[in-house]
Amino acid sequence: MLSVKFRNVIQKYLPEEAVDYCCDLWESHRFDFKVTRRRATKLGDYRYYFQTGRHCITVNGDLNPYSFLITYLHEVAHLKTNLAHGRHVKPHGEEWKENFSSLLLAVRDVFPEEILKPLDNYIKNPKASSCSDAALLKALNGCEKGEPTVYLSEVSLGESFIFNKKIYVKEQRKRTRSVCCEVSTGRKFLIPDAAPIYKVEE
Repeated sequence: MLSVKFRNVIQKYLPEEAVDYCCDLWESHRFDFKVTRRRATKLGDYRYYFQTGRHCITVNGDLNPYSFLITYLHEVAHLKTNLAHGRHVKPHGEEWKENFSSLLLAVRDVFPEEILKPLDNYIKNPKASSCSDAALLKALNGCEKGEPTVYLSEVSLGESFIFNKKIYVKEQRKRTRSVCCEVSTGRKFLIPDAAPIYKVEE
């Protein structure tokens, strides 16, 4: 009964060809799972609760199916790494990378052709966030309907733009990300330069 309930929830968010695989992973580990609202600071999350011995995975529900799949497997890789090594290894160390790469390879053929090249490069050495890989992020964003064609990397310093329905000003470049100030609150955020944005109309 629980497995049916899990399938009914997750199949709404995944590419159809990946549903059985993702359900099998849940059957193997029986973790708590929740689809959440959009979170500005993360796409997904894995936590282990020592008091109850429960593993919990959450994934943002606003992701397109391919981004949702990658994020789900990212968090399952954390679970598998924790089961094997506990807290004795780095969260995104070699052990996690090996688990994540293996999980991604198992569903590689699910992804469309335009995502495969950046995905294959990403699988060789996964980063802590798929948002840190500009080529992969752009390919994944290309699967979104109504996707804006302008990226943060194309915005000049001091220029305003809209990201996740909020207005920001780009202030400083830092490698693959930029420091941006949210106009309404004055708070500053690091946003990937590959993030799709809308320019503010003058």
